[in-house]
Amino acid sequence: MALSSSQALLRPSNFPLQIPIHAKAINFNLPRFPRGRTRAALEGNDQSAKDTPLLVQEPLLSREVEESVKVLKNAAKTRKVAAEEILSALSVLENAKLDPSGFLETLGGTESPGRTWMLIFTSEKKLKGGRYFPITAVQRFDAAGKRIENGVYFGPIGALTFEGRLSWKKRILAFVFESIRIKIGTLKPLEISLGQKDDREPSTEDPFFIWFYIDEELAVARGKQGGTAFWCRCRRVMS
Repeated sequence: MALSSSQALLRPSNFPLQIPIHAKAINFNLPRFPRGRTRAALEGNDQSAKDTPLLVQEPLLSREVEESVKVLKNAAKTRKVAAEEILSALSVLENAKLDPSGFLETLGGTESPGRTWMLIFTSEKKLKGGRYFPITAVQRFDAAGKRIENGVYFGPIGALTFEGRLSWKKRILAFVFESIRIKIGTLKPLEISLGQKDDREPSTEDPFFIWFYIDEELAVARGKQGGTAFWCRCRRVMS
């Protein structure tokens, strides 16, 4: 399943999951969501709802949403949760209609180079099936600089990354890739322009994601081609 036409190179392969040393997933605490509190605390700070400017303040998160988030975080941590359970959790979050007003800053931070997220699981259109993503794929979203980077990493073999610009409207993040960077072993990386360096703002005519849930550890979105996926927050990859 391809989340978008730009991600055709991210097809499942026979490579085992290899997590670069600088792309270790952040440990999850799997908290119970307190009633009347924000969905997540800023960088681990326990602030009251009235003092939290960046996150959406939900008076109540339904128990079903709470449990679905817990399922996905456990899946990211263990990679042992059954696909059927993950698909059910994704369906709940797709239909929850959570307020997206704080999503972009949580996804891409407030300063460049933004935040990085590791792809954990991808589904087919309409959640008909899905699987854990079998190779290391990491995306960087930079809300301040309006930039996006999408990379797949093969350990010492090398890496393939795309970089470009993004736009945000409500819960839709559209993007256009401008260049591709190829790294093979210890050789110097090769960067190739994709001929997209104009001033046009990305739109839904381009690849895009529709975001349903984002907190400090987890993000859920559907791609232009109809497949839904989820990511966990990770440290930036240095290749």
